[in-house]
Amino acid sequence: MRNSMKVAKWEIKRNMKNKSFVIGLFLTPILILGFGFLGSLFGSDDESSETTVFVNDQLDVFAMLTEAVDQYELDWDLHQTDLSEGDIAAELENNEDTAYIFLTSEALENGVIPVYTTDEIESGFSSQVQLLTGPLQQLRISQLDLTDEELAIISSNVVFEETSAEDYVAEQSGAEESISLDSPLEKLVPGLFAGIILFAIVVTGMMIFQSASQEKKDKIAEIILSSVTPGELMNGKIIGYFVLGLIQVVVLLIFVVPFAATKIDEPIIEYLFVPETLLLVFIAILGYLLFAAIFVGIGATMADMTTSGNFQGLVMMLPFLSFVLMAPVLSNPSGIVAKVASYVPFTSPGVLIMRLTALDEWPWVEIIIAIVVLVISILLFMKLAGKIFKVGILMYGKNATPGEIWKWIRS
Repeated sequence: MRNSMKVAKWEIKRNMKNKSFVIGLFLTPILILGFGFLGSLFGSDDESSETTVFVNDQLDVFAMLTEAVDQYELDWDLHQTDLSEGDIAAELENNEDTAYIFLTSEALENGVIPVYTTDEIESGFSSQVQLLTGPLQQLRISQLDLTDEELAIISSNVVFEETSAEDYVAEQSGAEESISLDSPLEKLVPGLFAGIILFAIVVTGMMIFQSASQEKKDKIAEIILSSVTPGELMNGKIIGYFVLGLIQVVVLLIFVVPFAATKIDEPIIEYLFVPETLLLVFIAILGYLLFAAIFVGIGATMADMTTSGNFQGLVMMLPFLSFVLMAPVLSNPSGIVAKVASYVPFTSPGVLIMRLTALDEWPWVEIIIAIVVLVISILLFMKLAGKIFKVGILMYGKNATPGEIWKWIRS
């Protein structure tokens, strides 16, 4: 184990001194933050899109309109005007982002308020001006000379409250299930956190694939194996790249979590420190160990990364199989597809994280069975990878075929 740790430290130091790795380490969170700020930059041009609105107020409701504009936070520059409808043609031709509203007794009675706009006008103005119908409707109602009770009834809103058949039956039987989570993010955040860890360390684990192949290409494998056994070298690589993956996760979270906390009015940090997060992270780590064993074994069978065959390329796609099942798993996390995929080693880590994030009540029996299957698979693939790595790391000149790999496993 001591030699494995030495190999792990060597891999960590070698990669941390690699400019490409260091640049990639910080480039990913910077890109995420960049895209996050990009939307704000595009949406920050509010002053240039301000709409100037002139109101010919013959109903003495300009103050009510001003309150409505402030209430709905409309980007309007509101003014009163004495211009008539026949006098605004030149104004409309010579201005941009300008509108004229004419509030007359006749218009209020007909229920159609004339609004004239320039050719160049904010795209959302048509929907924004409809928000002023509330104050004008109240004015029309007040002119009907109704009692206070009649006015209160007419002014009150009518709301449709939807209840599904399932909820209705639960209410009638008095067995409606209480919702323990105050916010959807409370169960989503731990799942996203575990998913980020799984993705980051698996992507980093793919570097094992390249590392073993590169050492063969540079013909330094014999030198390394003169000091350690093939098993110690393989285990050291798995441990080393696991630590590198965690470093990537930490750097990513240092940048992303504060940014998310400023954009989302939720206690993101509190949602992370829950027992469920530990289990989800444990599943993510098991997923890494499984794929790392496969990558290090197959990487040792390749003479050069640039000459990888179809077989090796298909192996690289194994961690992404769970993404293919994302739609059926999330739409029905208790369905047959989700359950079966939870027991298949290659899809189990990703599917389990997605299922447990979507479910309100966790099926503990299924979780325990899936974890046992995953642990057994890891031990099996570690053993098989050790046999492949022992022979393949010293094989030069060509990529190993599936038949040759099968012979090494059986030996």
